[in-house]
Amino acid sequence: MASTKPDRDTVFDVADFLYREARALDERRFRDWLDCLTDDVRYEVPLRVTREDQAEWEVSPTSRIFDDDKQTLTLRVERLETDFAWAEQPPSRARHYVANVVADPGEREDELVVSSNCLIYRSRGDSIEPNFYSVARTDTVRRVDGGLLLARRYAVLDQSVINGHNLSILL
Repeated sequence: MASTKPDRDTVFDVADFLYREARALDERRFRDWLDCLTDDVRYEVPLRVTREDQAEWEVSPTSRIFDDDKQTLTLRVERLETDFAWAEQPPSRARHYVANVVADPGEREDELVVSSNCLIYRSRGDSIEPNFYSVARTDTVRRVDGGLLLARRYAVLDQSVINGHNLSILL
């Protein structure tokens, strides 16, 4: 693992990458979003568990809401492009607000470990009650051919009960 802190230009590039990735999701440009991922990407959303005080963990070490690779993420996107994505009829209107971006050296020379917080606003149909999801993300961002790609996302929801009928959006 590299020991030096990334320079300002690198941190700016990483934040810009995350903002553009969020914009692709917000604009439902899911194919563009897939282009932001490495071929060996891992996309994990563990299950948040409410436990007694002083419990060893609040995030399940084994249970996942999502545990996907590039192939399963591509299948999710292909399904969203059909009329059979019942959970997304009508389609969600979502906004990803990415903040508190901190980049640190990764285990490989070409990778950075990036922590960020993401607040997601989602409205559906004519409902007057939107959904909000607060997410702590730890990403591995890899330099590939002069650009950045997402190699891993570990996204932990702050709530243990999802306040929507489904979680069909990408975090």
